[in-house]
Amino acid sequence: MQYATHHNLGGSPGIGELCTSKLSFKKMKRVYMSAPLPFPGQKRRFAGGYREFLDSVKGASVFVDLFGGSGLLSHITKRERPDALVVYNDFDNYRQRLGHIPRTNSLLRRIRGMVADVPRNGIIPGGIRHGILGLLEAEEAAEGFVDYITLSSSLLFPGNNATTLDGLRRHSFYNRLRRTDYDASGYLDGLEITSCDYRELFGRYKDREDVVFIVDPPYLSTDVGTYRMCWRLPDYLDVLKVLSGHNFVYFTSGKSGIMELCDWLGKNRGIGNPFENAARNDCNARLNHHAGYTNIMLCNIA
Repeated sequence: MQYATHHNLGGSPGIGELCTSKLSFKKMKRVYMSAPLPFPGQKRRFAGGYREFLDSVKGASVFVDLFGGSGLLSHITKRERPDALVVYNDFDNYRQRLGHIPRTNSLLRRIRGMVADVPRNGIIPGGIRHGILGLLEAEEAAEGFVDYITLSSSLLFPGNNATTLDGLRRHSFYNRLRRTDYDASGYLDGLEITSCDYRELFGRYKDREDVVFIVDPPYLSTDVGTYRMCWRLPDYLDVLKVLSGHNFVYFTSGKSGIMELCDWLGKNRGIGNPFENAARNDCNARLNHHAGYTNIMLCNIA
């Protein structure tokens, strides 16, 4: 990854003041290099490179995390730049999961006892599985909330996630239980936290010259089942409006093809939308009881 050297956006404290503030802050605060609870798509593999990026933008005084997710990028930003205002858009209510860590730890301790004789990564027999589901059902009835995403990482085959008890019932269980408790002490310290549509948040800060937008939308061609939004191609492309004319750090996936698309549009600026006057006919098809897809026919009659 390449970064320009020390962009100055204006209005920042002196370099000596920044270094002193950062050092004293780091002595007091733990720096998380991964989110304290599982979250699909968190940027832990980018943590080192992202810190380098932050070092290259000394003059910014506001960082706005439009798609906050697990809050990891916001957290790292505040640890590296304690002088700055860091806005974390917790649209997915990750805070709720963090607030329930004591209950989640308690559940996991009880489940560890239930699977004590099951080999590590081995399949959990039906009787024990039934007992675990009963435990979770009773917990949800008593407390009103169970962190099924975190439990998924301990009970389901890697790559599978559930957000509800019914979703969990659809899977076989495996003994992948974490051996230690979860902890998120100080994780959100110093952040300004909001929960709103990214466009609304962007509108609040778009006219500031000292702002950097952190843009990490759900990826195209990946599973977005755990996000609290319906995400389609137009939504993904709308995010590009945020980038134009602003300071940003943007994350995407090679699967999305967004870089190739932007390169093509840059070379073919006058083509417009060839489907603008086309008639559309959809035909739904099913692969099996659970999966299906939509055939789309576009007709353009001059």
